[in-house]
Amino acid sequence: MENSRRFLPAAMFLILLVTTGCSVRRFAVRRVGDAIASSGTTFASDDDPQLVRDAVPFSLKLIESLLAETPRHQGLLLAASRGFTQYAYAFIQEDADEMETRDFAAASEFRIRAKRLYLRARDYAVRGLEVKYPEFGKAIRENPQSAVSKVTKASDVPLLYWAAASWGAAISVSKDDPNLIADQLVVEALIDRALRLDEKFEDGSIHGFLINYELARQGAAGNAAARSKQHFERAMELSEGKLASPLVSYAEAVCVTTQNRTEFESLLKRALAIDVNARPKSKIENLVMQRRARWPLARTEELFTN
Repeated sequence: MENSRRFLPAAMFLILLVTTGCSVRRFAVRRVGDAIASSGTTFASDDDPQLVRDAVPFSLKLIESLLAETPRHQGLLLAASRGFTQYAYAFIQEDADEMETRDFAAASEFRIRAKRLYLRARDYAVRGLEVKYPEFGKAIRENPQSAVSKVTKASDVPLLYWAAASWGAAISVSKDDPNLIADQLVVEALIDRALRLDEKFEDGSIHGFLINYELARQGAAGNAAARSKQHFERAMELSEGKLASPLVSYAEAVCVTTQNRTEFESLLKRALAIDVNARPKSKIENLVMQRRARWPLARTEELFTN
């Protein structure tokens, strides 16, 4: 597992730096931070979700310890935002959804934890944007459209995307928090700007996000389900049909809303049929989304009235 091999030497190296001089330590920490930020924290090609679940918290805390030394390291801020968002979704929110019918109280506790992790991820992404755009966090709350208009480089799209993804996810698990729900327009500004700057980002991930979001977008022209379908088709095109996530998102968001049971079952079965070995860099993502696909498929009778 390539990423785990990188994290272990990095951790050992940090221990050796404890007694060194301040300037030397900071220089070394920046170098380690560069290596970790470039390698990512998702163990993308691993085939054991449980192993990844157990390992990721260590890597995230390592990133946070590095950020304590280099708080403006943009690569580490991005890695932290991405890592906390993915961990919360794949292993905390998913558990909450699956256990809700068996233990509502426990599911609620898991969602509270997921919300905290999503907000931590959001704050890291906003801090990352503030490295280049001072006071971006304040500006995005005061005037979202004006704030994002100042972000003009495609290289900033990852931070825009993960800020939107983490913020949107926090809203999705916080139906009883009106102050957070009121931030929907902020999420919209972030993701729309990301789309405008680089719609091909990470094999159509922005379009994948918008499959769900279009159903909640306020004041947009046209049919929401039709807009979602356009994003679904583009996400499938950009991912060459090798990612399960657009199939699962469209089935859950649109097919349930329109009560199209036939398409719902077809899309989820297609997601489950994806060969996770055909795209090694997305193996763990596909395994996680295939787990997700099984959950709504098992609830088909509950989700459809006829």
